This record gives sequence, C-alpha cells and structure tokens, in this order.
Amino acid sequence: MQSNTAITASSSFQGNALAAFSFLLWGLMPLYYQFLPNADINELLAFRILFSVPFMALVFVLLGRKMPSLAMLKADKKSVLLCGLASLIMCVSWYSFTWAMTHGQVLAASLGFFINPLFAIALGVLFLGDKLSNAQKMAVVLGTCGISYMVYSYGELPWLALSMGSFFALYGLCKKFIRFDSLTSVTVEALLLMPVAALYLIWLWGSDQSVVISSAMSGELSTLLLYIGSAPVTLMPLVFFALAIRATSLSMIGLMQYVEPSLQFLLAVLVFNEHFDQVKAVSFALIWTGLLLCSLEALPKLRKKTKAPV
Repeated sequence: MQSNTAITASSSFQGNALAAFSFLLWGLMPLYYQFLPNADINELLAFRILFSVPFMALVFVLLGRKMPSLAMLKADKKSVLLCGLASLIMCVSWYSFTWAMTHGQVLAASLGFFINPLFAIALGVLFLGDKLSNAQKMAVVLGTCGISYMVYSYGELPWLALSMGSFFALYGLCKKFIRFDSLTSVTVEALLLMPVAALYLIWLWGSDQSVVISSAMSGELSTLLLYIGSAPVTLMPLVFFALAIRATSLSMIGLMQYVEPSLQFLLAVLVFNEHFDQVKAVSFALIWTGLLLCSLEALPKLRKKTKAPV
C-alpha cells in the first residue's frame, strides 16, 4: 500500500510540475512575439499550421508513439469532423491572440484568458447540463460587471479579449466530444488545415506578395525562422499540458491555469509598459475576485482528492 501511495504521489507531483511548466511557457509566449512586431498574421498563421505537422511527428517519435493512421481516422469519422471544426475555431482564437502579441495588446490577451473560464462555465451550462455553484454564479456576475464597466467607460466592447476568450472556450467544448487523445487531436487538426496553409503560401510566393519568403530568398532568414518557430513555440506548452493531464487532477489544472494570464499581465504592465488605467484596474479586479471565489471553493475538494490513502 505504501509503495502504491508513493508511486501515486510521485506521478501526481510530475503531473503538477508538467502542468505548471506548460502554463509558464504559455505565459512567457509574448516575449517571443516581440521579435515579430506588426507581423502579417495570415502568413504567420499559415506557417504555424504548416510546420505544426512535422513538429508533432517529431513529438510522436520522441514519445515512442505512432502517428495517427488512415485506418484509425476512418474508424472514427465523427471525431475527424469535430477536429476539423475545432481547428477552424482555434484559428480564430489563435489569430486574435497573435494579433494581440504582435501589436502591443498583451494586456488584451491577458484579459481574454482571464475571462475564458467564465465563457467555459456558460457553455457548460448551455450544452453540457452543468449546474453552477454559488461561487461560479458570483464569478459570472462579477465578470459581467467587469466587462460592462469597461464597455460603459470606453464606449466599446473589448472585442479582442472577448473573441479570444469565447472562441477558446468553444474550442474546449468541441474537444469534449472528440474521442482522440490530446496529442492525436492536435495533430489531426493540423493535418486537416495543412493543404490550405500550403496552398496559401504558394499563392503568396507566386504572386510575389510574401515579404517573408522574398526576404529569405535574398538571404535574410531571421524572419522566416521566426515564422517557422511559431509552430513549436505554441505547441510545446500543449504537449506538456497533454502529458500533465494524465497524471494530475482537473481541479489542480483549473487552479494553475491562471499562471498564464497572470504572467502575461505582468509582462504587459511591467515589461512592455502598456497603458493600465483605472477602468482596466476596476474591470480586472472584478474578474479576479470572481475567479478567486471559484478557486477558494475548489480548494477543499482538491485537498480531499489528494489525501493519501492510509
């Protein structure tokens, strides 16, 4: 019994460490995109999709696993179709995120990830029959108040943050119905979009509209390498997350997920000197309070689950 307990504790610790590392990488991602100011987001997205496939193939080799086979995909066509839908949804979220990263809007990206759990809660109620706890109800109310105050003060919706948060929540909802594991699902998503990305890049090159490819052909490779590097940079955290989710609890992951937007918030304010006024302070404070209530509510359940058996 003690041996099994020790193994379980070790596995849980490794899972927690992997999850924390994945959120750390996601949180530090703005530092990479500072090297791509005012990037062509369409071309960057195409490069990211195209080079995701060889990167994921390398991951499968390193983990000693087989890439998704045609027979496996044919056996579960519904999951393949859902992967296609998930990939399109993720494109919108990733497009918004990348635009924020490369146009001095890291604070908006941080806000998007902070309000993402609120969208996830709402989708869970609407589509999965989830019941809201008192803390979750209060979090939704406070989050709505925070966004409403920002709209009232600025006279416009924070579209960038809302699109990121909502589409990432929709992506998570879609993944609930996909029967492939996380790594396989991400690979299938990239495979489905790869032909479109390749054709788009060929069209850009053929019509002489690709600044990246043109500069590379003239000997300037740094921008091309940065565009290609966007694939492993965005997928590495996902790989660590996929490995972590097998060895730790969803409650722990739910609590640790705020590491990412917290780091992005600190980078935006302290490193990139983005404007953080009273309106944003009040809105963020309301959203943070709601998330804190949910976290405090989850802690007793988490302690109960992680109690070692006697």
